Amino acid sequence: MKILKDILYKVAIESVTGSTEIDIHKIDFDSRKIEEKDVFVAIRGSLSDGHDYIEKAIQLGAVAVICDTLPENVEKGITYIQVKDTNTALAFMAANYFGNPSEKLKLVGVTGTNGKTTIASLLFQLLEKARFKVGLLSTVKIMVDQIEYKATHTTPDSITINHYLNEMVENGVTHCFMEVSSHGIHQKRTEALHFVGGIFTNLSHDHLDYHPTFAEYRDVKKSFFDSLPKTAFALSNIDDKNGTVMLQNTVARKLTYALKSYADFRAQILESQLSGLLLKVNDNEVWVKLIGTFNAYNVLAIYGTAVELGMDSLEALRLLSDLESVSGRFQYIVSEGSITAIVDYAHTPDALDNVLKTINDIRTKNEQLITVVGCGGNRDKTKRPVMAKIATDLSDKAILTSDNPRNEDPEVILDEMEKGVEGHNYKKVLRITDRKQAIKTACQLAQPNDIILIAGKGHETYQEINGVRHHFDDMETVKEILDQLKK
Repeated sequence: MKILKDILYKVAIESVTGSTEIDIHKIDFDSRKIEEKDVFVAIRGSLSDGHDYIEKAIQLGAVAVICDTLPENVEKGITYIQVKDTNTALAFMAANYFGNPSEKLKLVGVTGTNGKTTIASLLFQLLEKARFKVGLLSTVKIMVDQIEYKATHTTPDSITINHYLNEMVENGVTHCFMEVSSHGIHQKRTEALHFVGGIFTNLSHDHLDYHPTFAEYRDVKKSFFDSLPKTAFALSNIDDKNGTVMLQNTVARKLTYALKSYADFRAQILESQLSGLLLKVNDNEVWVKLIGTFNAYNVLAIYGTAVELGMDSLEALRLLSDLESVSGRFQYIVSEGSITAIVDYAHTPDALDNVLKTINDIRTKNEQLITVVGCGGNRDKTKRPVMAKIATDLSDKAILTSDNPRNEDPEVILDEMEKGVEGHNYKKVLRITDRKQAIKTACQLAQPNDIILIAGKGHETYQEINGVRHHFDDMETVKEILDQLKK
């Protein structure tokens, strides 16, 4: 049991009705999960408003309610705390409830449009190889040292974050790497966390279904760096035009990385192959098993962070050379028929452009590049024609297909994608709504030494259609089809 007053520390309270000197069991913002002696936090979401469920929460046993607007009927014996913003209140209450675990380990946040998962996951790998106990909060999975949990969001809610951070502390974890999404920042999920460092990867077209303008999307990302303490470091990719913007107002120690600009951490690509990259990082050469220019940036971010966390620079480079690529990030297989199939999470125009340019830089041009790509439903519609244009411009053949249509008609999504295909590229394009059939067609079209890129879903093991998730794994599917075709 906790005392309500203790978990309200640092919460901006506007009014109190009832007593804060009461025992409480736990905090929740989902009225369906409320039990006896719980605190219910009424969150205003995009689909529903928690204030509509205050009465239900009380019926289920809530003894205290956190809200930004008091209900018309205030029940006797219930404590009502009115706050300015319930998302912010939830962040501080969750941190207090679990004993502020982020202050008991070294938490580093990674934000940007692309590269968050790769950087966070490979930092986890690198410090694990250096024999630290490490935690990870990522799109792909949550790791508490060697214990793995399934991830449901890029940045989980405040209660979930602090729950896992607390578990990490209890298991002796010393460092944690966390993906920080624009949604998570905007919804204050990271508000009460203590970060020792922040990393900015890049900024490109994404999430404009959620953020009304690109400027707001950029400024939300920037607010993460604005909130870092003086004791933290802020490491930014200054080859990105928004890289210096992220550092403008931060009081954290400012550090930079780049391939093209003068920076604290610089790299030069000496060799680029399908098997990896030979890089000159500052003044030392290192071979890494990661592919493409975009991964050279990721390597620099990882290297810079490791050095800032106190690791010897040569030791960091040695460990970098041993890192394995992350699931669904430029993950490839070569079939017995010498067909290379690459699965990548590229679901933004910039990411798709990077992956296709990487493949085109490596290939000999004596082979076909066949791209299978779709766009998700109920998400930013403006990027659909752009994705199709990039796929058709940079591939020999492009198959437009379903991604996760969710509650949208996949045919309408494909109609919108097709608008981006220019006249001279029409002959390159096939439209196959069924994703498995699209992958199968790509495999059937491929000749020995050809390359197939399957973009958009990466590590995901499901396809969401009409609100139902069906098992679907791009890598599993392409392996199965290529095996069948060789028989």
